[in-house]
Amino acid sequence: MSAPAFIHEPDPDNPGWLIWQLSDPTRFNATLGKLLVRLEPDGQARVRMFPERPHSNLANNVHGGVTLAFIDVSLFAASRMFGLIEAASAVTLDLSTQFMGAGRVGEPLDATVELLRETGRLLFLRGLVVQGDERIASFAGTIRKSVRR
Repeated sequence: MSAPAFIHEPDPDNPGWLIWQLSDPTRFNATLGKLLVRLEPDGQARVRMFPERPHSNLANNVHGGVTLAFIDVSLFAASRMFGLIEAASAVTLDLSTQFMGAGRVGEPLDATVELLRETGRLLFLRGLVVQGDERIASFAGTIRKSVRR
């Protein structure tokens, strides 16, 4: 039996949060660093990353590419929290993002994700990237669930 693709278990350092981490640290997701996820009382999922210097641009803000990657990974972490997919069982079909501000290094960055609709194969999601009370980006994305064989 092979090891699970993701580590998805309670984070002992952050009660109420689950770790969202690839089991293989040589894969792309590891570039984002530590990620946490939880369900909010309103039914949305909240995914958190901890931006550090390697995530920064020359203005010492979170690089836009990091924010985009974080959003993409958040779609999957949220969908897993909603109980709609298993890890590594879906693909991104589209992702639309509107940047509204710059993320700061050294402060948690959160993506709040809401499920708009589920069809047989598709999940339609939207959300915000926030840092404290500031909105950094809004997004909408569609992911396709895999077919079980």
